[in-house]
Amino acid sequence: MSVTDRIIVAFEGDGSGVEELSWGQRDIWMAMVRQRNWLPVGGWKPLPAGTTVEDVADELRYLMSRYQTMRTRLCFDAEGRPRQVVSDSGEIALEIVDADDDADLDVFAEALKDRYQDTDYDFVNEWPVRMAVIRHRGVPTHMVVIMCHLVTDGLGGLVMLNEVGVRETAPVNGMQPLEQARWQRSPAGQRQNEAALRYWEGILRKVPPRRFTDSVDKRAPRHWRGEFSSPALRLAVQAIAERTKVGSSPVLLAVFAVALARTNGINPVVIRPMVSNRFRPGLADVVSMVAQYGLCALDVAEVTFDEVLERARRATMAVYKRAYYDPAQLAELVERIAAERGPEFDVGCYFNDRRIEDRQAVPGPVPTPERIHAALPDSAFVWTTQQDVPFERLIVHFDDVPDALRAIIFMDTHFVSPAEGEALLRGMEAVAVEAAFDPAVPTRIAPQPVHA
Repeated sequence: MSVTDRIIVAFEGDGSGVEELSWGQRDIWMAMVRQRNWLPVGGWKPLPAGTTVEDVADELRYLMSRYQTMRTRLCFDAEGRPRQVVSDSGEIALEIVDADDDADLDVFAEALKDRYQDTDYDFVNEWPVRMAVIRHRGVPTHMVVIMCHLVTDGLGGLVMLNEVGVRETAPVNGMQPLEQARWQRSPAGQRQNEAALRYWEGILRKVPPRRFTDSVDKRAPRHWRGEFSSPALRLAVQAIAERTKVGSSPVLLAVFAVALARTNGINPVVIRPMVSNRFRPGLADVVSMVAQYGLCALDVAEVTFDEVLERARRATMAVYKRAYYDPAQLAELVERIAAERGPEFDVGCYFNDRRIEDRQAVPGPVPTPERIHAALPDSAFVWTTQQDVPFERLIVHFDDVPDALRAIIFMDTHFVSPAEGEALLRGMEAVAVEAAFDPAVPTRIAPQPVHA
């Protein structure tokens, strides 16, 4: 696979300058450093019949001109600390790649996407997007787009997709990262950060120091990724939400907490849920990285599932309020507490509900017990990746897929064994099915001794 041609696309847009990273940018940057990966996002799509290379070049020009984060690169000070550099104009190459006459074009597009993702990214000199048109027998058939995660989080990506689809020309909404960084340094921003850090410290000093027991099956390669697709879990979460009149995201958080405690026996369960932060002034429609992980501790011992759900519902209010902070200062706080509480202390348990449609009411009748149980044989789990490049100790993403709920687990097998990882996701299904129609179902978690 080789590039046949490159079209140079010139662009020009509003806004330029050099600033500290915003909190959201710094958070994802620190994750990139931990995981030794530039965390590319994107994919490929078939092009409508009649699309020309010039049409795709116009789309790339639109994206680069409209969104400051598409025109953002990094510079580094003498100590290696990054800063955002926003340009108001420049040029970028659109690559043209010709597929062989007998190529499977979807497979070809997937391979080009993988090549873009697997090629190292130059944060200083490279624009944060790689785009190509695939031609077959001279006709454009597919477009491949890969962006650095510094550009935006998932909800910002949806804003971008909606706007590019209609070629929105109204002024760009939202506080851009240059302005975000300035606000975050302001007295108001510092008050928000200090309140968040006090909240985190109050929890971290009280909870058990360990998130995980010792893994009994440490593997090489060490870091594993798996996927669990469950129609029954989707239906059961919907049934619980309907029965309790609580949103499906707190329901899923409660299910996760109970399943995790059943898997590793540690209570309270300490989880870092992803928070969009888009309810904050100026952030609702901004195309940038503003989501950050919050923190909550849920006591799930000797209570019913519905009581855990009520605790999760109440906890999420505080989580949302205190999930906007300087991640560098948070890392310093965690390091300081870890030094006091011992080497086993960690906060590496992440929960990311990325669903869009299923956070709302699912259309159609409320699932019946018969329908949920009939769906159980259709659940499927598979390990997809084993690598030595690190993931976090445990992170689970949840996505919309047709007629099912998909959970993607990333884990360090030195802390979570492969058997425990699979048991956690299958355990979520079991918890949800048990609680779908029974408000009195117990968690079956024993209380834990008080930890210093």
